[in-house]
Amino acid sequence: MKTDTAKQGKNVLNKKPALSDLNIPKSVLMREQVYSYLKKLLNDGKIKPGTALDLKSLSENMGFSRTPLRDALLRLEAEGFVTINSRRGVLVSPLDLHTIKNAYQIIGALECAAILEAGGKMEAGTSHKMLELNERMKLSLNNSDFNAYYLDNLAFHDCYISLSKNEELKRTVKVLKERLYDFPRLDSYISQWELASVKEHDQLIKLFLEGNFEAAAILARDVHWSYEAQEHFIKDYYFKLEAAQ
Repeated sequence: MKTDTAKQGKNVLNKKPALSDLNIPKSVLMREQVYSYLKKLLNDGKIKPGTALDLKSLSENMGFSRTPLRDALLRLEAEGFVTINSRRGVLVSPLDLHTIKNAYQIIGALECAAILEAGGKMEAGTSHKMLELNERMKLSLNNSDFNAYYLDNLAFHDCYISLSKNEELKRTVKVLKERLYDFPRLDSYISQWELASVKEHDQLIKLFLEGNFEAAAILARDVHWSYEAQEHFIKDYYFKLEAAQ
C-alpha cells in the first residue's frame, strides 16, 4: 500500500502545472511559491488525501531545492494539510470526522468572538452588505452555481470577521475553512444544507440589525458552526458525496 501511494504521488507530480500559471509575483519568496504551488495541487485534487510523497522525489520532479520545499511542507504540516514522517516521507492528511469536528468547534468559537468584537464597530452598511450577499447565495443555489455560492458565502462571513483586530483569529479561520472546503473542493453540494445555511444567515442578519450581537454570536457558535447540529449534513457531504466522485 505504501509503495502504491508513493508511486501515485510521483506520477501526479510528473504532470505538474507550470509555476507561471499561478501568477505569483517574482518578489514573493521561493518558499511562498512552493507553498502556493503545493496548495494548488491539493486544491485541484492532483494530490489525493492519503497519498504518500517522498521529499526527494518532490524536489526533483518539481524543480525546487530542498530548503524551500522543506519549509513549505513544514508550514502545510502545521496547518494540518500534510504529515511528515521520517520513514514514510510526506503524507497528505485525510479529512476524517474527528478533524472536521475539531475544525467546527474552533471556527464556531472564533466566529463567536469576532461577532462580539464587531458589535461595537459594525455599521448598518455591513449588515446590508451581508443581506445582499445572502440574497445572491439564494440565487446561486437556484441556478445550481455552487462556485458563486461558495465565494459569496466566504465574503458573507468575512463581513464581520474582517472587523476583528485579531490577525491570528482571521488567519486560523481562513486556514480551517480551506481545510474543510478546498483540498480538494468537491464538485457537488447538498442543497438542503445550503438552504438551511442561508436561513441561518437571515437570522444572523436580523440579529445584527437589531444590535443583538450576543444572540448572533451564540447562533453562529451553537447552530451554524455546531458539529452536532450539522452532523447529518457533514456526513453526507464529506463521505457520501466524496465516495461518489
